[in-house]
Amino acid sequence: MILCSFTTHYIAYFFSEMKWTNSIQDYAHYLQIERGLSANSINSYVLDVKKLILYLEQTQQTVSPINIDAQTVQRFIYESAKHLNARSQSRLISGLRGFFDFLIFDNYRTTNPLELIESPKIGRKLPDTLSINNIDTIVASIDLSKPQGERNRAIIETLYSCGLRVSELTNLKISDLFFKEGFIKVTGKGNKQRFVPIGNKTQKFINIYKDEVRPHMPSIIEFSDILFLNRRGKQLTRAMIFTLVKQLAEKSGIQKNISPHTFRHSFATHLLENGADLRSIQLMLGHESITTTEIYMHVDKSHLKQVMNTFHPRK
Repeated sequence: MILCSFTTHYIAYFFSEMKWTNSIQDYAHYLQIERGLSANSINSYVLDVKKLILYLEQTQQTVSPINIDAQTVQRFIYESAKHLNARSQSRLISGLRGFFDFLIFDNYRTTNPLELIESPKIGRKLPDTLSINNIDTIVASIDLSKPQGERNRAIIETLYSCGLRVSELTNLKISDLFFKEGFIKVTGKGNKQRFVPIGNKTQKFINIYKDEVRPHMPSIIEFSDILFLNRRGKQLTRAMIFTLVKQLAEKSGIQKNISPHTFRHSFATHLLENGADLRSIQLMLGHESITTTEIYMHVDKSHLKQVMNTFHPRK
């Protein structure tokens, strides 16, 4: 009798797991084809669903994505909240809500079990920024006596002068460089392309690396058009750029916890401080909404005072 009960539970779980697996595959395909999201974004959304599946497995619940109810999902969120901060909780709830919205969209469900679950209130985190002196110190700390030094200088200068995301930098191609026109073509989130201005100084550093260092590196046809390569002639990974930035910050004695994204924040902040308008910054950053760009208005409120004193008739 016990064996029969175990077998029944195993079969039920097996078919439930199959339904979850199929649903995740369909969801990932939807995110890629219909929404045009990057591989990194898709992996994040899929991971949210896998966390729920793991919880169901650990609690021996054999519900499918079609018949799971709000109470079960609420219990999962409650248990997860014990180990997550407010921002991570909000991200998890948002990810799961998107998954069940997809099932509704595909007519597998009629309701979203997260419909009445509220995300925790989180304040908008202001981005960390580097001063111009910080950036100059980081660039000066790069050892140019080594071949990868010229590459690293070009990487840091490109991150800062063009405000690129790390994935946009690693995917940058030689054929994306339009130096005569003063632009580079950047492929951002959702494979959306934009042209970003690039200064003469950064062009110079890229050309030194591209023309004098890169030709002496191992040649792999698959990566022949990728601009920044590792020592084996392959495309750099996101992790490599993160490691490079951490090492240079430590070498420069900068105490801030910085990442490649810090250069992007600094790019936008310095433009704003020097009088650039938000719409232009939005276009260069590739933000879909101006509200995303508006976060930089909170970084240095002295800019607001300057705008008031310059443009208001009763200053």
